[in-house]
Amino acid sequence: MCPFCYIGKRRFEDALKNSEYKDDIQVEWKSFQLNPDMKTDPSVNIDQYLARIKGWSLEQAKDMNAHVTAMAAEAGLTYNFDRAVVANSFNAHRFTHLAKKNGLGDAAEEQLFKAYFTDGKNTDDINILVELGTAIGLDANEIKQTLESDAYADEVRHDIYEAQQLGVRGVPFFVLNRKYAVSGAQAVPVFEQTIEKAFAEWRQENPKSPFDVIEGDSCGPDGNC
Repeated sequence: MCPFCYIGKRRFEDALKNSEYKDDIQVEWKSFQLNPDMKTDPSVNIDQYLARIKGWSLEQAKDMNAHVTAMAAEAGLTYNFDRAVVANSFNAHRFTHLAKKNGLGDAAEEQLFKAYFTDGKNTDDINILVELGTAIGLDANEIKQTLESDAYADEVRHDIYEAQQLGVRGVPFFVLNRKYAVSGAQAVPVFEQTIEKAFAEWRQENPKSPFDVIEGDSCGPDGNC
């Protein structure tokens, strides 16, 4: 729900596309809640919500969202804040962990960003999350059963705790190889430089095998054959 996160995602993706190492880099999403106590309330628009919690006038909130909408457009994104639904994000985060388990974490995040910022969908609504999940290949029954239980709640809390231990106080926040971090929706060159530096160090620490291996039936030291 952070408007700079979707913009940051696009800029990071643009930087990654330009990297010669893009096929060797794995992206893992982590959960973080800016406002864990937010109450889902489709009757309140985002301008009204921001004005209330930040002590702004309604015009100030609209001006800020208009500015961010222009930033998003530069990144090729469409923001419709007049349609955005004020919603607690905990269930959406649990949904992303289910998607991650199925190798669809990034696809789920893209669906959620578009649903919230562009399509004005309630991302705390189980039926909406089922719709978003099936669109990327998840099983509808599994999504519903997951969200009607407390599945992945501990995983979400652990991600938040991990972020706190790393000193993360805001998002977007990108950690590369546990050594470098980029805070905020930085310009593409900043991401490019950090990706190159982090990967170069990682490759030095994890050199490629000198062999061109032809795989066949074998047994490993763990006893698996």
